[in-house]
Amino acid sequence: MKDYSKEELISKHKEYLMPSVHTSFSEPLCVEKGVGEYLFDIDGRKYLDFYTGIMVVVSGHCNEKITKAATEQLGKIQHTSAFFINRPIVELAEKLAEITPGKLKKSFFVNSGSEAVEGAVHLAQVQTNRDTVIGLQGGYHGKTLLARTLTSGSVWRIGSTNVPNIRYTQNAYCYRCHFNATPKNCDMACAKYLEEIIQTQTPGEIACVVAETIQGVGGLITPPEDYFKVLAEITRKYGGLLIIDEVQAGFGRTGGKMFAIEHYGVDPDIMAMAKGIANGFPLGAFIADEKVASCTDNPSVSTFGGNPVSCAAAIANIEYIQENNILENSERMGKVFREKFLQLKEKYDIIGDVRGRGLFWGLELVKDRKTKEPAWEEAGKMMQLCKDEGLIIGRSGGYFHVLRLGPPLNITKDKVEEGIKIIDNAFSKLK
Repeated sequence: MKDYSKEELISKHKEYLMPSVHTSFSEPLCVEKGVGEYLFDIDGRKYLDFYTGIMVVVSGHCNEKITKAATEQLGKIQHTSAFFINRPIVELAEKLAEITPGKLKKSFFVNSGSEAVEGAVHLAQVQTNRDTVIGLQGGYHGKTLLARTLTSGSVWRIGSTNVPNIRYTQNAYCYRCHFNATPKNCDMACAKYLEEIIQTQTPGEIACVVAETIQGVGGLITPPEDYFKVLAEITRKYGGLLIIDEVQAGFGRTGGKMFAIEHYGVDPDIMAMAKGIANGFPLGAFIADEKVASCTDNPSVSTFGGNPVSCAAAIANIEYIQENNILENSERMGKVFREKFLQLKEKYDIIGDVRGRGLFWGLELVKDRKTKEPAWEEAGKMMQLCKDEGLIIGRSGGYFHVLRLGPPLNITKDKVEEGIKIIDNAFSKLK
């Protein structure tokens, strides 16, 4: 591997990668290595990582157990394709059947979250023999054509998004309620709106509804307790399947449970996952109950899906989560985050809303709390200020005005407080 300087690396990145490959800071961060909750750049500077590769590295960078499992598998077999059976893919499929909610049992492995959502939708369409798919306002599901069409946000839909028979219903954005209601008096109007969409924009029957449990790219939109119960009831009333997208929120990210949907007491018909499944190794999957998965009119294969090295890493990752009380730690540290963020909201008027759970948080920044005008420029400045002080955070939301935070799930309280102190200091410098 060539020994580039930082300047050479940045220059060659500009020369050989497409300009659409986005970097987040005024001066790109050139990452050299990661250890636990820290990243190190090419010059050796250390950064506390509260973004984890966009909510991926749930068990910490270069986790010893996961690295060992992947390394051992590299010495056995690195690739087979789905035409052949290998031990890791079978063991991981069995493990997913054990840890996912309800009667979900049979898995199909792919390379990414986009493919997982795409495959889940295709399975629902074939199983129901219907085409109409309904997504949520503010949803994000990936960069493949169907996933991009299903995504609701103009910045992510540049170019052709012409997959037919896709409609959108309201998300549960309580801070900016479409119905000008509050959680106390809304009677789940956002969830019930799905029935109006079905009755007015479809033939009266649907293939599926696709929903992220918490909308990460949409701005950490965290639905109230009964939202998914109502959504599931209406979906099934019209013959559809409920597909839950756990690509960002899964594998303990929301604390206490392995998957975020478990907090809502709803069992999906199909669930899509990726990101945290293998702690950074490329892998995605969708899983369904036996009845839905038994569809024989859906022959398919994936060249790289279920790669044995990625599957071995995923098995080790899940075992690490189970053996080290990571779900409990995520929940405990989430309470610390919530308390500290609410204190920051009291201190800084620019914070309009705090939402999330576990180790998945969003701070919505606004120029004025009455008008709720999105403070997108300030959010960008906050990312840079935090980076300058040694903390990596992200941002999301319709105007990129929501700070998005998700550290490794094994993070300790002292590191949480260290990160919060940097954020507090950054807010104090914001102009």
